[in-house]
Amino acid sequence: MTHRVLMGNEAIGRGIVECGCSVAASYPGTPASEILESVVAFCKETGSRMHIEWSVNEKVAYEVALAASYTGKRAAVAMKQVGLNVASDPFMRSAYLGVKGGFLLVSADDPGPHSSQTEQDSRFFAMFAKIPVLDPSSPREAKEMVRLAFELSEEYEIPVMLRPTTRVCHARQVVRLLDPERKTRMARFEKDPKRWCATPRVVTDLHRGLTAKLVRMSADPRLVPAFFPGDDTAPRTAIIGSGVAFAHTLDVLDELRLAGKVDVFQVKVPYPLPVEFIERVNSAYERLLVIEETYPVIEMQLANRRIVGRGSRHVPTEGELTPEVIRGVLVKFLDLAPVPAPAASPAPGARPTLCAGCGHRAAYYAISQTFPRGIFPGDIGCYTLGMNLGAVDTVHCMGAGISQAAGFYHAYAQDGAEFPTVVATIGDSTFFHSGIPALVNAVSQNARIIVVILDNATTAMTGHQPTPQLGTTASGGQGRPVFIRDIVRASGVSFLREVDAYDVQAMTGILREADRYCRGGDGGVAVIIASSPCVLAAEVGAPQAVQAVRISEECTGCRECLDMFECPAIVWDEGASRAGISQGACNRCGVCVSACPTQAIVIHQGDPA
Repeated sequence: MTHRVLMGNEAIGRGIVECGCSVAASYPGTPASEILESVVAFCKETGSRMHIEWSVNEKVAYEVALAASYTGKRAAVAMKQVGLNVASDPFMRSAYLGVKGGFLLVSADDPGPHSSQTEQDSRFFAMFAKIPVLDPSSPREAKEMVRLAFELSEEYEIPVMLRPTTRVCHARQVVRLLDPERKTRMARFEKDPKRWCATPRVVTDLHRGLTAKLVRMSADPRLVPAFFPGDDTAPRTAIIGSGVAFAHTLDVLDELRLAGKVDVFQVKVPYPLPVEFIERVNSAYERLLVIEETYPVIEMQLANRRIVGRGSRHVPTEGELTPEVIRGVLVKFLDLAPVPAPAASPAPGARPTLCAGCGHRAAYYAISQTFPRGIFPGDIGCYTLGMNLGAVDTVHCMGAGISQAAGFYHAYAQDGAEFPTVVATIGDSTFFHSGIPALVNAVSQNARIIVVILDNATTAMTGHQPTPQLGTTASGGQGRPVFIRDIVRASGVSFLREVDAYDVQAMTGILREADRYCRGGDGGVAVIIASSPCVLAAEVGAPQAVQAVRISEECTGCRECLDMFECPAIVWDEGASRAGISQGACNRCGVCVSACPTQAIVIHQGDPA
């Protein structure tokens, strides 16, 4: 036994390995991406055997792990909160059918949000599905809760959710390392059609059994909230917290010199909330403050009108509950003298943009310049930043770019007039995740749209996890590659072109050809695969031939290269009132040469440094 400083996601991954998990699956998404990577690392470190995979989406990941649990083996699946939306179908039904081996679902929430489309609360989703959920306040607690989750899951034959938030996922703490359990269980699936194939006739009985499980769990002593008593300075007053907001609350109380002055409860299992706890706090306290992120899950179960919290709007209903926010809430609730506001945070930096030398920038520049009046549905990933280049008009959810492109076309086509050019963009990993059904639908419904698949040979935004096209497993082993071009052809697409994303001239020509095809008598969906290896992922190869550039004296200071091309390596020289090249930031892609209307960006002969 030893100790080590681990990030929250690493601690969760370590806990999964230590508990003798046999199958772990995930789809990468911040703030959860590092969990599976840590499982891989700790398996190698400890010599543990496990099937580990990056699945094509969260639904598939959930179903793979769930089936493993049917055989009696422990299984885990990890995703971010919006990923749970994708997995919601198997998630909801799995509560009814239950499991055999321990089944852990990690759904990482993102209050703020820092990198997500929503601030949704997975605890609310767990309550909706009638699945117990554990809410850690620190990396150490997250690791400990992995073991509790597996134990509860096996004891009650029910999936259990662990819900860390961004601050828990990415914080670091000293945690205790244990030797992994060496499970000797052999896979054994016991056929039971009335359970595993439950028809609507049987569902009511299964639902009744699920409710009974939750009633029994709510009385489990392991789920009772932790109690930190006060000294009666604040009589009949209590604060109830959960997750990282609870940890912040303790810190703020200490800063206000109120630690040990007021009763505090830590709710580690926000659903199902123990009935005895509900009765206790509702009868013992006249004033109750509930601090939780992001929805009023605990408040709803307490059902007490005296509660001060998110429901009463005393606690902000949106945004992250930072220590500063919690300080203001506590001062007001405890009737304290106003506390001076902390110094304002520094002004935000420059807006996020694509990396210098990114092939996506070249592709987006070609699209916006070729079709200045086009409609451009986008998707989730690095390429969302194409909106800075005027080439992304909508961003909804994974895979929606292609579906929305078809919707735009059908809306215009029914008017009988000439329809605008619609260009959907989607990344390679997102295409595998949920773009394939959307493409099949667009083809079958005769949509006349252009789909540009931006293939950078990795899942770049979340840490360069492999895509199916690479033929690499999560553990670094050899898999069987699945090529995008083959899937596109199998989807019924007649027009398919592949192009080097950095070749703006060739890309422009193919875009025009695709538009002519869409408008022709036999037109339909046109697909362009624009390939350019990610400049930050060395393992997928060099991007292109090195072409150093400089700004010539022909520069007029029009700022076209900064405003429309937006490469971080192109800077404004205030003294000269013209553009310049930051050679330290430049990746030598040479694409910006085509972005200058006065041809002032030129290939540099020799070393510009």
